[in-house]
Amino acid sequence: MAQHTAAAHSSGQVLPFRESLLATLGICFVIMLVALDQTIVGTALPTIVAELKGFELYAWVATAYLLTSVITVPIFGRLGDYFGRKPFVIASIVVFVGASALCGMADSMLFLVLARGLQGIGGGMLVGTCFASIADLFPDPRVRLRWQIILSASFGIATAVGPSLGGFLTQGLGWRWVFYCNLPIGVISLFFVWRFVPHIRHMQHAGKMRLDWPGALLISLSLGSLQLLVELLPKRGITGGMLALLLLSVAAFYALWKWEQRAAQPILPFEMLRDRALASLFLLSVLAGFAMFSLLMYAPLLFQGGFGLSPREAGLLITPLVACITVASIVNGRIITRIPNPNLMMNLGFALIAAACLGVVLCDRNTGNGFLLAVMLAGGFGLGLVLPNLTVFAQQAAAREHLGIATALLQSLRMIGGMLGTAITGTLVSQMYGAGVQKALEGDHAAQWLKDFSDPEVLVNHDIQSVLLAQLMQAGHNGSALLDAARDALVGAIHMGIAIAIVAALVGLWMVRRVPPIRFDQDKKVEPVMSE
Repeated sequence: MAQHTAAAHSSGQVLPFRESLLATLGICFVIMLVALDQTIVGTALPTIVAELKGFELYAWVATAYLLTSVITVPIFGRLGDYFGRKPFVIASIVVFVGASALCGMADSMLFLVLARGLQGIGGGMLVGTCFASIADLFPDPRVRLRWQIILSASFGIATAVGPSLGGFLTQGLGWRWVFYCNLPIGVISLFFVWRFVPHIRHMQHAGKMRLDWPGALLISLSLGSLQLLVELLPKRGITGGMLALLLLSVAAFYALWKWEQRAAQPILPFEMLRDRALASLFLLSVLAGFAMFSLLMYAPLLFQGGFGLSPREAGLLITPLVACITVASIVNGRIITRIPNPNLMMNLGFALIAAACLGVVLCDRNTGNGFLLAVMLAGGFGLGLVLPNLTVFAQQAAAREHLGIATALLQSLRMIGGMLGTAITGTLVSQMYGAGVQKALEGDHAAQWLKDFSDPEVLVNHDIQSVLLAQLMQAGHNGSALLDAARDALVGAIHMGIAIAIVAALVGLWMVRRVPPIRFDQDKKVEPVMSE
């Protein structure tokens, strides 16, 4: 083992080529588990609700997963720094696959929501450890970027096939197989990780290691209350309960900051924020998540509800956004180490994201599909240049003992940025759409139909539209004109939300200059310890 390790270090990796390939394949299968789950479940949700009932818990199938995963990502990212990542990757596969089986066996919506919460714990463990495992295997960032092409491809394939596979499984085998399909992938990934991924530890402690349980509790409290606030704010508006959640989140974050400054072995070392490069990259991750989730969540609603496109047409327009993230990641990995200033790639990425958001704001119902396609291509390519570089730059800037928590924090902060983006845009859509619809209905003396128009779903579901139009016509109202007014209100509201995403992208473009130039010709000289 010592001879293999020494030879491998000279080529920028801790294992020979064959073992590196098999270990990377194991991590790819693990990442595919999370990527597939993010896209496959949504397709089956309407069928699930129809069978299990409990529509009031519809949103919580996704919320429960996000709530637990956003909490566990930083916790297990830090624990991986202390104890090595392999044990947590194995545990995360077991938890995720076991929870997937429970989801498939659910006999009620409440059971499904609880199982999804458990699945989110496994997903958070996966995200918090897998991405840093690649940095363990390939300490040289130039070598790491070449190998990350495989990860980008596997993530892109899983993301792309998820919606179609979800529809096929739901119609052919039943919705439960949307969750059961994780079992064979989990078994394969478990074999590869157990057999080929080495157990590498970068932090050695002479004394007994004490877990920072108060820090973990405060992370859970702060991020959990923030997640609940983001989920509930667009639906309930500004209420006393929402203000209480905001105060709880702020108080928990402040307590976390004070506690971790005096903890002997903090789970969230705030000393990293003193590093100018890391602090800037963390903020850029929030801004990138804000813009990305604003586009991913509300562009489909704009195309279907605002422009009247069919789900198939909207899906064809959104696909390039997701696909180009993978394509750009692959292109980025090939060229970034060959240019004098790698930071320029992030400048280009944020510029493309801002241009894509501007294109969405400028388009209307008469805009051709060619322009919309170009806008989505630009957005996907921009995200594909920003997201992998944030990870690679942070791993290069962070000390070895902070590698896992730095990588995990990037993922968590991107999710937090996405939560903020969807919450702000969702609140704007709810308020502006509601006000626009109310004004149109009152102008036609049809205020009694406000409840029917209050949910933008009426602009997407053609069956509901047909029934509503017939009722409006029977009552002597111009139903088509009212629907057009509702579409205009929705388009204006989403445009306003995406305009804020433009600001976030432009701030990101300005912030990139605060990141010190990253050099890929220098590697960290800390030798990892490989345990059997």
